Amino acid sequence: MSLLIKNGTVVTAADLHRADVLIEGERVKAIGHDLNAEGAEVIDAKGMFVMPGGIDPHVHLDMPFMGTFSSDNYETGTRAALHGGTTTVIDFILQTQGKSLRHALEQWQGRMNGNLFGDLSWHMAVTDFNDDTKKEVKEMIEQEGITSFKTFMAYKGALMIDDRQMVGLMNEVKEHGGIVTVHATNGDMIDFLVQKHRSEGKMAPLYHYLSQPEITEAEATGRFADMASYTGVPAYIVHMTCEGALNHVRDAARRNQRVLAETCIQYLLLDASLYEKPDGAKWVMSPPLREKKDQAALWGAIDQGTVQVVATDHCPFMMAQKAMGSADFSKIPNGHPAIEHRMELLFSEGVNKKRITLNKFVEVTATNPAKIFGMFPRKGTIGIGSDADIILLDPNEKHTLSAKTHHMNVDYSGYEGMQLTGKVKTVILRGQVAIDKGEVKIKKGYGQFVKRNKVSGML
Repeated sequence: MSLLIKNGTVVTAADLHRADVLIEGERVKAIGHDLNAEGAEVIDAKGMFVMPGGIDPHVHLDMPFMGTFSSDNYETGTRAALHGGTTTVIDFILQTQGKSLRHALEQWQGRMNGNLFGDLSWHMAVTDFNDDTKKEVKEMIEQEGITSFKTFMAYKGALMIDDRQMVGLMNEVKEHGGIVTVHATNGDMIDFLVQKHRSEGKMAPLYHYLSQPEITEAEATGRFADMASYTGVPAYIVHMTCEGALNHVRDAARRNQRVLAETCIQYLLLDASLYEKPDGAKWVMSPPLREKKDQAALWGAIDQGTVQVVATDHCPFMMAQKAMGSADFSKIPNGHPAIEHRMELLFSEGVNKKRITLNKFVEVTATNPAKIFGMFPRKGTIGIGSDADIILLDPNEKHTLSAKTHHMNVDYSGYEGMQLTGKVKTVILRGQVAIDKGEVKIKKGYGQFVKRNKVSGML
């Protein structure tokens, strides 16, 4: 089957030009002016931006956490992602302490198989690095195409590893061509502050925020950067929220070290004042929302290239699940729904408000994630031979975000009533129209697992 997208403005990280795009099978066949193809289905993209499908490298679908599971599974989560223009996501496998990476992989494969609408890959979260785990790193990279390894410097007693394990994992991952990513907050200090506030009877959602002050993120970011510098491993910090952490990345650059950084859409648009609302539990996530000055610092860092990726850390919970912590902030499941809205939020609030360019938009939502995590040029760009993962975005259509109309499996929106300009109208995944004017055109199971390359072609 052939598709021909005509009359649109093609936008990549490097270019912006009027062009037609011809798709044959799952790949882009040609890009040029006045293309014709006998028998092809023609899509008129007049007035539209034609962009690469988004890649969200930070989502948690069907994830066990705090005695429950995130409410979006692989079916609902990847379908909601497609509605918002994200064609590929990278989820996290969580190793159970005391068990193997292979054991964790098999668990997550069981949840995924046959359920995907969009394409998916995985990071492997290592929570118990030991001699046996060490042997599995090479196997994950070379056999399974899982080339990124997540570590937690927080969630003491559950997911957190110590610095000895961190350095050991870094050495092994570097040897075999992978990348280490990190949740960089000081777990010991956070644990101390959580217990202090609880002992003082301070149980409201606000104290989730006050238990994770900026210094907890800044200190851990600097420590991780130092360990990465010592080992030489490619290093990536997830969900960066604050100016203090950014400054440690800048310090690393001064010694000619490249530390890659990701922020999330919520940290650009929402702030900690929400924790004082009666429904403040909606925005309990880790790290927490920060201050207005941190938003300004993050926008600047995106524009400067210090932050390379805008993701979501999508980890939704129903309000009944959030209510588990109604009397104790430390029992509120941490997470926020955003997988569907990242692209449109960033376009409306970033591009339309002149904070970033169209090319930067594509760079941080698609091209950089593909390059960093070993999927480029198969994904993350519109190029001849690349997967035909393409979105058509109407830059002028206005719409309002609401839990009543979103497709995520969660009964509230962190952006309820927010008015946006810029709407994803058509989504093509590997040459098939997946979403058109809000309707799903593919069946569950069309999405594929993406094996990734070693991190030799990184940014």
